[in-house]
Amino acid sequence: MRLLLLLAAALLAALAARSSVRTPEPDPVFRTNQLQFPRVRAAYSAYETATATLLRRNGLAPGRLELFLRAFKVGRRVEAWGRNAGEGQFVLLRTFRLAGTSGTLGPKRQAGDGQIPEGFYTINRFNPDSKYHLSLGLDYPNAADQFRAGFRDPGNDIFIHGSNETIGCLPITDEGIRELYVLAVEARSAGQASIPVHIFPFELTADNLARRMASPHLGFWQQLAVGYEAFEATHELPSITVTADGVYAVR
Repeated sequence: MRLLLLLAAALLAALAARSSVRTPEPDPVFRTNQLQFPRVRAAYSAYETATATLLRRNGLAPGRLELFLRAFKVGRRVEAWGRNAGEGQFVLLRTFRLAGTSGTLGPKRQAGDGQIPEGFYTINRFNPDSKYHLSLGLDYPNAADQFRAGFRDPGNDIFIHGSNETIGCLPITDEGIRELYVLAVEARSAGQASIPVHIFPFELTADNLARRMASPHLGFWQQLAVGYEAFEATHELPSITVTADGVYAVR
């Protein structure tokens, strides 16, 4: 009897946990509005069928995409990961070549420094008529960036965009941004209001950090490493906050 009661309690807990997962509310109007722009229509003409095939090949259902982006300065790449909204582990869908870089390893701290940011961000705007073809804007500066900038202007307007030119942004060529833009619009239309973007200097393994013990950025990179390692271990996104003193906290 005790075993049956324990099993029943476990089943009820599992059902409660499942019922507590909030299903994203689709927003098909977002796609409709984006398709009013010629460059977005051209991107869909080139990649809509291929995107649906890519999702099905990875066991994902069109209309339920949840997207996660991860970028590395060393190795010059932007990764697009996906899963069915709220379910299971993310799988790597595509890797886009970072067609240009600026600055050096280390975070962005002020306007005009030419640095590509490092840290944990989200896409907060879609630009269907960008100077660089199409672009996805990041919420830089976040609270951590603002704290570390102090009285300096931290800068703004950091994008993933087309072309191969950059001063602090992430260019992935016009072809690359067309495909990524379609993925991002599909995720947003499926109800994903916030698309995470993690930007790292390099793979933040213990060995790679040990090779850079003399870097003035080591302490900051060790903060980022907790988030990097959490995703590497589970292929699920950790919860990331910023403390009152500008430190990333990962759980």
